[in-house]
Amino acid sequence: MRQIFIDTETTGLEPRLGHRIIEIAAVEMRSRRLTGHRFHYYLNPDREIEDGALQVHGLTTEFLQDKHKFPDIARELLEFIDGAELIMHNASFDVAFLDHELGLAQLPPLSECCSCVTDTLKMAKEIYPGKRNNLDVLCERYEVDNTRRTLHGALLDAELLAEVYLGMTRGQESLLMDLEAPSAIEMAASLCDLQLVVLPASAIELEAHAQQLEMIEHESKGRCLWSRLESADTMELAVEVELTIA
Repeated sequence: MRQIFIDTETTGLEPRLGHRIIEIAAVEMRSRRLTGHRFHYYLNPDREIEDGALQVHGLTTEFLQDKHKFPDIARELLEFIDGAELIMHNASFDVAFLDHELGLAQLPPLSECCSCVTDTLKMAKEIYPGKRNNLDVLCERYEVDNTRRTLHGALLDAELLAEVYLGMTRGQESLLMDLEAPSAIEMAASLCDLQLVVLPASAIELEAHAQQLEMIEHESKGRCLWSRLESADTMELAVEVELTIA
């Protein structure tokens, strides 16, 4: 299972008003483990950044002047997320900006490039209805260390979101293990190739075993099942020997 956690920072709140993405980050997870494979760029938006947005992420127009523009990295982004489940916090915000940028680059929207989009904000609201569910609150709830988060940053937030998601979906590890475990047929096939070593019991062990059976037979007043099974096995073996000799 391939999952990609995505976060963006922007010049403002509304792509329809011409606001643009100025930072994008995505981190990859497979089988509930971060792989270390990530995608991260700061972007030149070709416009000013609103004061409110600047206070959130601290990214200035001057810092972004020499950075790539979105069309320069768009195809690389689509290759990175191709076929994966995308996971975002408040997904409608990020998807709207990403689809807007992809449209400007004359590329298909996210819905045509990934298997699905999961919104962790929606998940959190279902688990904790009526409570605050921003990323900082969820980090505290799930004991995720967010002390480095003095300002919003796409890469750090994507990594924190991945850890929060693991906490929110804890208990799915066993299901995942069951899905990845070999089938009974596969296990049986592998056992057929094993060379088992048979260690016969010593004379002392056989004598101790016989004494134990006698005690059980006495205590159970002749109802020791093991003795009866051994007698049946002895009779069957005798019949096999007679048939072989004949």
